[in-house]
Amino acid sequence: MLPDLNALEHFHLLRPWALLLLLPGAGLIALLHRRQTQKDMFGGIIAPHLLEHLRLDRKDSRWISPTTFSIAIIVIMIIIIAGPSWRQQPSPLSQDDSAMVILLDISSSMEQTDIQPSRLERAKQKASDLLALRPDKQSALVVYAGSAHTVLTLTTDREILNQYLASIKPQMMPRRGKFPEYALPLVDEILRDNTAPASVVLLTDGLGANSNRVFSEYFAQRQHQLLVLGVGSQSKREGLIPLEQRNLAELADASGGHYIELSIDDSDVRSLERRVDSHYVVIDDDALPWLDSGYPLVFVCLALFLMWFRKGWTLTWSWMVLPLVLLGTPAPVQAQASAEDPNQPGTVESSAFSLGQWFADLWLTPDQQGRLLLQMGRYRDAAEHFQDPMWKGVAFYYNEDFMQSAEYFSRTDSDAALFNEANARSQARDYLRAVKRYDQLLARSPDYPGARENRDKVQSIIDEINRLSESQTEEAGIGTEEKQMGGDDAIPAEGAEQLSFDQIELKQFTAEEILESEATRDMWLRGVQQDPSDFLATKFSMQLRRRQEQE
Repeated sequence: MLPDLNALEHFHLLRPWALLLLLPGAGLIALLHRRQTQKDMFGGIIAPHLLEHLRLDRKDSRWISPTTFSIAIIVIMIIIIAGPSWRQQPSPLSQDDSAMVILLDISSSMEQTDIQPSRLERAKQKASDLLALRPDKQSALVVYAGSAHTVLTLTTDREILNQYLASIKPQMMPRRGKFPEYALPLVDEILRDNTAPASVVLLTDGLGANSNRVFSEYFAQRQHQLLVLGVGSQSKREGLIPLEQRNLAELADASGGHYIELSIDDSDVRSLERRVDSHYVVIDDDALPWLDSGYPLVFVCLALFLMWFRKGWTLTWSWMVLPLVLLGTPAPVQAQASAEDPNQPGTVESSAFSLGQWFADLWLTPDQQGRLLLQMGRYRDAAEHFQDPMWKGVAFYYNEDFMQSAEYFSRTDSDAALFNEANARSQARDYLRAVKRYDQLLARSPDYPGARENRDKVQSIIDEINRLSESQTEEAGIGTEEKQMGGDDAIPAEGAEQLSFDQIELKQFTAEEILESEATRDMWLRGVQQDPSDFLATKFSMQLRRRQEQE
């Protein structure tokens, strides 16, 4: 079995003294090399162009020769005798204390339907499937958008995890945005009493402006493992926020983790489960023996011994090198999935090799390429090249894709990003949310240039719309330009956000009534087990308010 990269830090030899056998092995290699050089004993007597035609054993100069394979067999056999090892034999009395923390992105972009039924629903399904593969193992759930909140701490109750997971909705988040780094302090809080390194599984379609830096610093100081599952497609449909596969892969690589693509079957979930299961700590305990992992190399020696089956084996058995050659050749380019079938998860758009793009990647970063395209007026292409969310938002703004621009501006927690998001939403006629963003900015920076004037202009538009129509409850006034982000449709005036609440008489039961009557107890339990979405929404709002007061 191949060693896990994280376990290689425990690599050692059970019998290091066996490396002394390399000394006679080196002597044998020197003897073979001397015999090889003896072929030139007539080099100073006969002209080189004549000597080349007088030699009868020219094939021995090739690297595929009995000499080369003899050296390989000697080295491999010495390694087997030395006993390489990197893991201990598990004890039947030990308990698996490895924990898993799921970070679920429930921002507005996760409501897009390029992956049916939606990115969020598919992510929830994958999380549920992953929990099913880890029965009786500790798992926790954290959700985030513009803020991060713990839904459940470490628990082995898979049913309650699935119940809360199914109730997760983007509308319950008190703040919009996409900041996965805000969930990392909650991971520390969840794993405070857990001594073993854990696995953090991130299910998302994109990142914030500072996510890469914060994640790399976080995992550089901890033994936790990061696993990233990209949810979404890279389709270039109009109004669609594509999956940021490149950014997510770079995040996983910078954090020492792994990026896994979404698949139709459960292969992605099983890959996650294998990596979670293999992430463990080797206990420094002499009572647990180390496994001698060099025995599989015996089969390599047997394969090399087969070369002496017949005379002329160099040509007869050269086909055994073919698999290595095939593994090194690039895979053929796959055709892009058709736009009529956007429901294939894990599909990455591929294009023919572009010499110009390859040359540009050698000298310019993606953000630098985006700046050049932005100055050339190719705003859509610039948005596809940019990795920084702020510059992506600027490119979409110039391309008049205002709702997509607002989505990327919301992924940076700064005054400039908040001001730009408010401007983009006002351009998309999402006036109510634009005013809210202006109010948030003015609460943080009352003297921010242009914020007060823009806010007053947008508010005057809302007042004018309200005067023209007394109720906009039934007609939200959403046009084709505004309805670009599912779940974040533009709202022009206050009537569209009005909600009506019916007064419902609630029956209160005492503890005696609940305990004495079986029917009352069952009815009370059914009420307790209802959708906890409202409870979580209230909880998240209170947590965010408490954090803001502490800051």
